[in-house]
Amino acid sequence: MPEYDRMDALALAEGVARGDFTAAELLEAALARADARNPGLNAIVARYDDEARGRARARLPAGPLSGVPFLVKDLLTAWKDHPVTASSRALAGFVPRFDSEVVRRLLGAGLVLFGQTNTPELGVMGTTEPRLRGPTRNPWSPAHTPGGSSGGSAAAIAARIVPAAHGNDGGGSLRIPASCCGIVGLKPSRGRVSFAPAYGELMSGLAIEGVMTRSVRDAAAFLDVLAGPVAGDPYAAPPPARPFREEVGAPPERLRVAFTPASLFASRTDPECSAAVERAVSLLADLGHEVVEARPAFPRDALVHAYLVVLCASVAADVELIARATGRRVRLDELEPETAALVAGGRLLGAKELALAEHEMHQAARSVGAFMEAHDVLVTSTMARPPARLGTLGARLHERLALRAFARFPSRRILDRLFADIGGRSFEATGNTMLFNQTGQPAVSVPLHWTPDGLPVGVQLVGRFGDEASLLRLASQLEAARPWASRVPPAVA
Repeated sequence: MPEYDRMDALALAEGVARGDFTAAELLEAALARADARNPGLNAIVARYDDEARGRARARLPAGPLSGVPFLVKDLLTAWKDHPVTASSRALAGFVPRFDSEVVRRLLGAGLVLFGQTNTPELGVMGTTEPRLRGPTRNPWSPAHTPGGSSGGSAAAIAARIVPAAHGNDGGGSLRIPASCCGIVGLKPSRGRVSFAPAYGELMSGLAIEGVMTRSVRDAAAFLDVLAGPVAGDPYAAPPPARPFREEVGAPPERLRVAFTPASLFASRTDPECSAAVERAVSLLADLGHEVVEARPAFPRDALVHAYLVVLCASVAADVELIARATGRRVRLDELEPETAALVAGGRLLGAKELALAEHEMHQAARSVGAFMEAHDVLVTSTMARPPARLGTLGARLHERLALRAFARFPSRRILDRLFADIGGRSFEATGNTMLFNQTGQPAVSVPLHWTPDGLPVGVQLVGRFGDEASLLRLASQLEAARPWASRVPPAVA
């Protein structure tokens, strides 16, 4: 099916509905591409070909995405009777006996799930290089990272193995890999997608489930599938006025667009990332929008500290939940040094510090929310750097040894030093995404720029809380004005 590489998920499903091809034929096209392209990428880490073939031949639920091959990220999301590892030895042998609400809705939409994608251990890194599974490579350049933590899914989409794939985002994990891989990554508003039945919220509300796609209309269609609360959820985003898919192609009103070419958290911004913003803003002005250089005020260092406190607490809780699920204690030497240090830090911190971190983030949400009352959309680069080379974002050998030592002999004095060190440099590449996990606002990365070396650089659009509709209208307008569908990475070409 040579046309498979050119078609998005909605187009493939429309072809199935018309009888141009069958779901089984689409699946075989996806499996053939996985056979040919995945060995060089390591994006897909588990496959269930025979099971998927049986589903594709059966009567699938009807819907606008029915019959489309699909992949699930191997993190958090339970797919009944399929192992979940989160790329950690601590979860070896664990098989959930239920479907998460996200998987239930994906199956109910008629998608054909056939595999799981790579992720860093417990999703804690902005690059996908777990020791258990090995690194995932970027289809645009195999020497570079596809981002993280949904890097396996993003690489599979960019390589045209699937038109869309599942991911989740606790600090940028949908938008960072979307930027690195030249695709669309929409982080919905907090509470838009349910974590039922296993969780109410994750990471103090920072985390959200989602899907990455190649087209804006697919992003809207998948959000229609996943959106909506489940009884018992602690909160929910405001319901949309109409289906999100109807926003795509609808002309946006003249918007007041704020932009900043500088990073929100990093000390400097790569010129290519600044250029991506400037080109996007110029295009927005040409499209008739009012653009003004402005950015929300927030306490950078306090929010970095709050994020690290939440991350430590959450990873320590994850390890406790893993122990309960598997029935055995997790040893810190089973974990990677970065993960083990986060667990030790979470055990060292007190409940008061977590509550204060949440208070700091809620205060920032007030400030950023007030800024967004005066502006319809904020535009930044998705990342402060183009995709990094593999092996450059993780801890170096002496740092890994220090992290191991801290995990064995934790002390508050060392934890404070680690926080200062991590806070000073760990957001130099991924410095534009986590603020909107902290504030709960929707944000989408769209592929509007490539470096002279051919590496993608995403542009991030941020909206008001609950207003994915405006983002989808604006993103689809940008897609029509500067199409990216014809750009194909070398791994495909």
